Amino acid sequence: MKITNLQTLCLSRPHEPERQWRTGGARVPKADCAIVIIDTDEGVRGIGEACAYGNPPKIRNEVGRMQADLVGKDPTDPTIAPRPVGFNGPVDTAAAGIDTALWDIRGKIEGKKVAELLAGPDVKPLDKVRLYASGGVNYDWEDCPESVVDEALDYISRGFTAFKMRIGTEWSWAGVTADRFIALLRKVTEAVDGRMDLMLDGNQRLTEEQALQIARAMDEMDWTWFEEPIPQKDIAGYARLNEAVSMPITGGEQYTTVEQYIPYMEQKAYEIVQADCGWCGLTVGMEITRYAHEFGVPHCPHSWHNGLMAMANGHLVAAQPDPRVLELCMFQGPLQWEILKEKPAMVDGYLVLPDKPGLGVELADDLEERFPYIDGSWAEAIKR
Repeated sequence: MKITNLQTLCLSRPHEPERQWRTGGARVPKADCAIVIIDTDEGVRGIGEACAYGNPPKIRNEVGRMQADLVGKDPTDPTIAPRPVGFNGPVDTAAAGIDTALWDIRGKIEGKKVAELLAGPDVKPLDKVRLYASGGVNYDWEDCPESVVDEALDYISRGFTAFKMRIGTEWSWAGVTADRFIALLRKVTEAVDGRMDLMLDGNQRLTEEQALQIARAMDEMDWTWFEEPIPQKDIAGYARLNEAVSMPITGGEQYTTVEQYIPYMEQKAYEIVQADCGWCGLTVGMEITRYAHEFGVPHCPHSWHNGLMAMANGHLVAAQPDPRVLELCMFQGPLQWEILKEKPAMVDGYLVLPDKPGLGVELADDLEERFPYIDGSWAEAIKR
């Protein structure tokens, strides 16, 4: 079997005004998607979603550049997949999409789920993975921030057992302090009343002093983790925060190589790593999983965009030696699952991996006609 062609679908869907979400100083007016497709001379097709933060048209250009090294090659050869280089969004995400599509082909050829291939012959992967509702991005500190409490309760009613929120719109606009934010966290905690695990993403927007005050309060309220509270490159700051509280301080979603994680593991800066196969691919995602596992650190992937990426990260979680949870974006809109012919089952807060080879899903028809790409950034600045 030989690879005959690679293509990249660049897709978008505008959010209706009521679906536009905002966080920090930005508003998100659309959903984007980049899908890599690999065809073979025997009709076996592989698909993989590349993280759209890499910029879909640029991803398509990079896939086109990489195609020359892949056409004519055997898709089952594990050495042919391009590797991410670190801190180059279009290159890394293009490589990730290609790598994921190759795993999909290998699974289809062997008649096995990708999770089975990733786990190896001596490990039985999970048949379903626990989801956490990833949201808390649409509450405004100048307009009823308590709406995030209602959001959490809605997820409980929909069967989710875990929820991650963010820190809201730009704090300086409304004079928000760490104390005021902690008061909101207490309202969420009290409303949930132990029915869901709770996580917080700081989006690297806090000072270490703010992060420590909030982390200690979260620790007392028994939250599950505090994600990227301070700038990512402050490894020593992450190490101090993790030393100060028992709750894990986590991060690393933008990192695409094992080498980038080495100082964080050596300095005990991350208690959970969060690489995303839409950024790094399944091959490197599993390498990061195994490397972190040597330090006793679990891997809970970042997985913010569409359903194909969720499926790939779901297989990654299912194959891990210490599987935890899978992130599910709650604000991507219809594009998220309408890219697939059939939405996978979600039961009692779990994603059920289809009993089919490869990733277990196929693309819907006419995607480029239904979801033509919209030029421009995925986010725009809010002016206040």
